[in-house]
Amino acid sequence: MGKTELKNQIRRLRFDHGEMTQQELARRVGVTRQTIIAIEARKYAPSLELAFRIARAFGRRVEQVFQSDEEPRGDDEG
Repeated sequence: MGKTELKNQIRRLRFDHGEMTQQELARRVGVTRQTIIAIEARKYAPSLELAFRIARAFGRRVEQVFQSDEEPRGDDEG
């Protein structure tokens, strides 16, 4: 089994939230701007705790922000 790629919608969500900067998101979730850059670029997978904090910053569920390349991007599975 190969490595699972974690996709994310952070850049789009930042744009949809008043063009929020990476620095502002980093401040809200308690990490550095470099961490947000790495997550957006899919070079770093956040911890589950950080994924939840990022999702909350946008008022979304984790699965609305992050998706596995192994699963379809659905809102609800049942």
